[in-house]
Amino acid sequence: MASNTIDAKMCAQMFLAGAKNLESKKEWINELNVFPVPDGDTGTNMTLTIMSAAKEVASLLETGALDMPSLCKAISSGSLRGARGNSGVILSQLFRGFTKSVKNCQEITVPVLADAFDKAVETAYKAVMKPKEGTILTVARGGAEKARELADAGMEDLADFLDQVIRHADETLSRTPELLPVLKQAGVVDSGGQGLMQVLKGAYDAYLGKETDFTISTEQHEAAPKASGSLEAQANAEIKFGYCTEFIIMLTRTFNIKMEMDFKEYLESIGDSIVVVADDDVVKVHVHTNDPGLAIQKALKYGALSNLKIDNMRLEHQEKLFKMSQNQGNAGEASGQDAAPVENAPRKDVGFIVVSVGDGINEILKALGVDYIIEGGQTMNPSTEDMLNAIEKVNADNIFILPNNKNIILAANQAKTLVEDKNIIVIPTKTVPQGITAVINYVPDLSIEENTETMTEEIKNVHTGQVTYAVRDTTIDDKEIKQGDFMGIGDKGILSVGGEMQDVALRMIEEMMSEEMELISIYYGSDISEEDAEALKNEVEKKYGGCDIELQYGGQPIYYYTVSVE
Repeated sequence: MASNTIDAKMCAQMFLAGAKNLESKKEWINELNVFPVPDGDTGTNMTLTIMSAAKEVASLLETGALDMPSLCKAISSGSLRGARGNSGVILSQLFRGFTKSVKNCQEITVPVLADAFDKAVETAYKAVMKPKEGTILTVARGGAEKARELADAGMEDLADFLDQVIRHADETLSRTPELLPVLKQAGVVDSGGQGLMQVLKGAYDAYLGKETDFTISTEQHEAAPKASGSLEAQANAEIKFGYCTEFIIMLTRTFNIKMEMDFKEYLESIGDSIVVVADDDVVKVHVHTNDPGLAIQKALKYGALSNLKIDNMRLEHQEKLFKMSQNQGNAGEASGQDAAPVENAPRKDVGFIVVSVGDGINEILKALGVDYIIEGGQTMNPSTEDMLNAIEKVNADNIFILPNNKNIILAANQAKTLVEDKNIIVIPTKTVPQGITAVINYVPDLSIEENTETMTEEIKNVHTGQVTYAVRDTTIDDKEIKQGDFMGIGDKGILSVGGEMQDVALRMIEEMMSEEMELISIYYGSDISEEDAEALKNEVEKKYGGCDIELQYGGQPIYYYTVSVE
């Protein structure tokens, strides 16, 4: 019979079981994404977010160094740094609010859980500028409201309490299509809400004592492989510091801003690629060095170490070259890359970090003066820690971040709150063309505030459409879509559907146009030939001769054409 209280060990096991259950269902959750494009990633984002924390929790459980404060810290910090996409960021905020509420409790009871659910929902709603109902937020709030009702009625049986809360949250999830018409049209419930339910159900199974595998593999939950570039460039690359060293400091003494800066300065004297993120009583450290022992010895002055990982990058480099030689010609996946050499650059006033994918588009951004490109986008949302790593590498007092995707803005804003030594400005760009426009409209002679206002206003004049293909049958925006159809997707929905790509692209542009539009920019993707792109440009010129038409190689995957009109 299950106890009416939850101690730290049981809470850890419940969290790991929830994480494992979410992981096992991630592909199913991906398929719930409303738009039938080949980029459904809600399940992946939520899994990467929770697994970032699960690895820390599993480590605590294995070592036996487990109490409620350390457990809550592992869950909060781990999910915060691993948060990817809107769904992942919201999940991390739910965990953050929950753990804030229970971290000083020896045991969790029904009243404590009700308070924690309230705090979780409050924290998550605050993290979203414009909360939308019919999403994971609605499901979380539904569960919290039921928890409060049961607790206020005096319920003490924890098993019955959890069962009723989960049932009510499930009912709330089933009603999400009534709150979001786009869900109803597609015949699905909200994917983020479904992800949250899998976490809750897995945790409940562990509480009931059902057999659960608590093992967390560190290898299989890493982010997608990084882009490797050309084999020749890789072969000629010099690895100055051979050991990638990562660990977490569990602080046993005060770690103020001065100490943090001194520690960073020391790490800079023995290595590079440094990331030091302090969060209450935990410090996350990453450094490339030739002597990991020096970094470890210095860190031990501040506290105990956990999650220690040292990789010999020179050996990994040789293995990577071997694999690349076998796979020459394969398209590279996304990664972060310097757009200009910033590692040893002198401190400057303003820097730019942009999220983008596609070698052609990246070259355009480099030419515009962008300092660092985080390769990613709709199919691979960068995490908060990816953002922090990029910020660390750009040596500037003020850094503009252009997320270029609505699903990455939250992670960028979350990274902003964790940086103290630089002024971070997030321009809420939702597409790459908006990002390009923002950079073009930056004027060095204007103040940071004036540039922020100008860029934010100018991106509103950019309308974007993208052509891709459907991975399943569905109905959206009153349009019947069949698997394999081409789709033109605009800022607010599906603009055109059909079996001929060029025709779909033309009809998409037609839907985007209005009398005041003066410029049409076409970026063709990695799967489009230059001849086909030129043919599309010619058709557009025939129809819109009064507009300037620009054709650029974008090299983006998934989307055959990305088009902007302004």
